[in-house]
This record gives sequence, structure tokens and C-alpha cells, in this order.
Amino acid sequence: MDFLQTPENQLFLGVAVAIVAIGIGALYLYSSKKPKGCLDPENFREFKLVKRHQLSHNVAKFTFELPTPTSVLGLPIGQHISCRGKDSQSEEVIKPYTPTTLDSDVGYFELVIKMYPQGRMSHHFREMRVGDYLAVKGPKGRFKYQIGEVRAFGMLAGGSGITPMFQVARAILENPKDRTKVHLIYANVTYEDILLKDELNGLAAKYPDQFKVYYVLNQPPDVWDGGVGFVTKEMIETHCPAPAHDIKILRCGPPPMNKAMAGHLDALGYSPEMQFQF
Repeated sequence: MDFLQTPENQLFLGVAVAIVAIGIGALYLYSSKKPKGCLDPENFREFKLVKRHQLSHNVAKFTFELPTPTSVLGLPIGQHISCRGKDSQSEEVIKPYTPTTLDSDVGYFELVIKMYPQGRMSHHFREMRVGDYLAVKGPKGRFKYQIGEVRAFGMLAGGSGITPMFQVARAILENPKDRTKVHLIYANVTYEDILLKDELNGLAAKYPDQFKVYYVLNQPPDVWDGGVGFVTKEMIETHCPAPAHDIKILRCGPPPMNKAMAGHLDALGYSPEMQFQF
């Protein structure tokens, strides 16, 4: 311990301890800092398609690579991106899509796309092959979510309108600090049209006290225990939380469905503050 007896050595030791402390603090701040997202709200950036998985005759899951294996897209919960492509006439088209992945999915993001015969952006995705690049800009959208903002969400989705609902539900359910309940009504024409069915059923099985899903089909199979026809006021009353200051109903689907759901919600007593349309 003679080394510590001189003032010079004590000063040297003190400086060394301070440097180590600063280094540890800097390392902690660096490691705990949220990674910067890859999106640019003003300019399109290109991301490489690394996998394409056909889910049905007109639905595919597209996986795009981010710059590094630890990169995140940087998309807030419930917001979307703008994708740019070319239609069958080689004219530019831009359309919004919501990834089904979250920032907890590092190094990549995924889009589940339903490709319609006459859809302009559908043509672009139909033509995309592994190795091609997609131009993306964002984030976009008015939806902002904070834990504890509401006690429960009701969700009314139709067709590909499930993607923002799935993103929000996943973010809530996979956060152990978030106890918000989620009640989803998901409408389609046929059983084969149900997007993300396995993933939704998986969430319902894993979080039975927090997530409920009710499927509605316009043309159901012979054996079917879900709803039939269009989503009705009675279905909303049965499967969504009742109007209250601490609930919100989200809706996303084709324009006729959105209009019909707005009418149902108004008639059931949901105020404008309790409703949000993607």
C-alpha cells in the first residue's frame, strides 16, 4: 500500500478511477440508447427484397433487408410507410402499407401484401423478385400510442386493413408492462381471404385474457362458428368494449366498410374521440 502514500500517486489513482467511471457510463448510455431508424420522412430509401413467401394465390409476404443485422426500421406503433413502384403502364405509383414487423424485429422488415388484379401497386409487388429493391419513405400517419392511454381497444378490420391492427396488437401484447386489452373483429369474403390467420390465432392462444379475435365471413364454409355476412351493430356490441372514456375503437378496411362502421359506432354511442380510422 506504500504506492498510495504519495500525493502524486493518489492523484493518479483518482484520475484513473474517474476515467474508468466515465467510460462505463458512456458504454451504458451507448448500449441503452434506442437505435436510430432507417426511415427518412422526406426522401425515399431503397431496401433489398431478400425473401418472398407466397401465402395464397394473391397474397405474399415480402421480407426486406435493413442495412445491418442490428438495424431497425424506426416505425412508431400504428404508423405506416409509403412505398413507390410502377404500374403496368410503367407509371409511378405510391401507396401506404403497414409492416407486420416491429422494431423488436431487427435487421429486416416484412410486408404482407394482397395483390389485386387491377391494383396499380399490386402489379409492382407481383413483379418483384428476390434481389429487387423497394423505395420506401416514412414514417407516416396520425396514430400515436402510449401505454396506459386506454383500458381497451376495439378493432374493426376488413381485408388487408388487418395489418395496422396486427402491428398495434403485437406491440401491446409482447410488452409485459402493457395490460391493455384488445378485441378484434376481422371481416373477409371467404376463409381463404383471412390474412395472418395463424399469427392472430397464435396471439389469441398465447394471451387469452388480453386478446380476442372474432372472424366474420361473407361467404363462410359449410362448417363455421364465426360471424356471417357483414359486420353488424350487434356484433360490435357483443365483441367490442362498450363506449367509455378509456376505450378507443380503431377501424381499417375498404371505404364502404369504413363508412358503415362509422355509422354503427355513432349509433352505439361511441363519441368521435373514441374512434380512429387508419
